[in-house]
Amino acid sequence: MNKHFRLCAGAIVFNREGKVFLGNRIETANDSWQFPQGGIEEGESPEQAARRELYEETGISLVQTVYTDRKPRRYEFSAKIKEAFRQRGIFNDGQDIYFSLFYFTGKETDIRLDMPHPEFRAYRWDSLDFAVSHIIDFKKAVYSAVAEKIAPMIEDYIKQLS
Repeated sequence: MNKHFRLCAGAIVFNREGKVFLGNRIETANDSWQFPQGGIEEGESPEQAARRELYEETGISLVQTVYTDRKPRRYEFSAKIKEAFRQRGIFNDGQDIYFSLFYFTGKETDIRLDMPHPEFRAYRWDSLDFAVSHIIDFKKAVYSAVAEKIAPMIEDYIKQLS
């Protein structure tokens, strides 16, 4: 059986303190935090999609691009999520996600979770370690790999700001 993986873009935003932006999804009942993300639309680059999703989910638009994956990272949904999706007519088995790393140049007041189609009930700035330890299990390996890749980039970027 062929599996279908949706192309997706994720936005990792960090601030001057080296903390990353994490959102608590509206539909989750647990303490699960994640980076903003969503599907790549026809004609969009992964970075363009990450910027669009970031704005649609958080109101954040004032960022500088630091890095974008050249190849996607794959995760597969849990059986429970696949079943819930299939009941809604969605037949993706998981996602192939490209992450973009952005430096936040805005102000805290620029962050808005009350966008037209809200996805997060709360947000926080925290460490990459927190992000990896508080992501839903089926995304944990992908978050761990991307955190390892971008941690030195964040550190170097902040040093350059000084």
